[in-house]
Amino acid sequence: MPSLSVVIPTYRRPNILKLCLKCLETQTIADELEVIVVSDGPDPATAALFKNPTPYALRPITYLEIPKSQQGAARNAGVKRATAPFVLFIGDDTLLEQNVCEKHLAAHRASQSLIPNPQSPIVVLGFVTWDPVVEITPVMRWLEKSGWQFGYPKIRKYAHGFLPAKIQEHFTYTSNISVPTEVARRFHFREDLSLYGWEDIEWGMRMKQAGVRLFYEPDAKALHHHHMTLEQSLARMETLGQSLVLLAQNVPDFRKQISAIRRLALRVRSLLPTMAGRHQKAFLRGISQTLCIKNTKK
Repeated sequence: MPSLSVVIPTYRRPNILKLCLKCLETQTIADELEVIVVSDGPDPATAALFKNPTPYALRPITYLEIPKSQQGAARNAGVKRATAPFVLFIGDDTLLEQNVCEKHLAAHRASQSLIPNPQSPIVVLGFVTWDPVVEITPVMRWLEKSGWQFGYPKIRKYAHGFLPAKIQEHFTYTSNISVPTEVARRFHFREDLSLYGWEDIEWGMRMKQAGVRLFYEPDAKALHHHHMTLEQSLARMETLGQSLVLLAQNVPDFRKQISAIRRLALRVRSLLPTMAGRHQKAFLRGISQTLCIKNTKK
């Protein structure tokens, strides 16, 4: 029986996915891993990677295809096939250092002794930063520093410990996070979101409300093999604004994020001629456009 099921959602990025799988081959506990790749929509080039016999020095990889949906649905499909006691969620562009999987399992064991109720479920967050192999642009550095993507500088003081419950859902990054399989099955990712963004925070919020704690293990290190330009980052922020409005329709806890007062604050900050100001403007634009469409349909 495997010790850890690694669930990887992917879509039309076979070359990057191959790099991800090569890193799994070199894990210190590679022979204990169950790798489950879920293609979020059919893709012949990705499927070709798993035709028998596969060239990977791993247990036989489970490859699934689901109708085009989104990453949350792909993760849910992968969890259904998991047989190990723990699930590690990573992205297809997440490149793990050799001991990451071992570090996750060790953190699950060690963290149990740090809480009053050792039966409480625990989620372990690993560390992710940009891969220096890709050109790291100024906007990528800003995203990391500001917390809009991989805000690890904000939780540095909680290394090897639990994050405060009041902030933990903001750091349930699914690019390098492990969960007891029974918890992953109990807390599915929402599948009614058609746009990118917020599904991991909403997932983390539900777990927090159920008493699940988030432990930060910075020694479980991974690189994000992804390049982003300023234009791509601004487009991403606009999409985040759009998806926030759609999520707020069904999740009351998110409605305050699009209140008139919050939008006014965003509007003020968006006037600044800075990287933050430009991103706030794009975020507000996504919110405003989606609210306008929503009100027009009423």
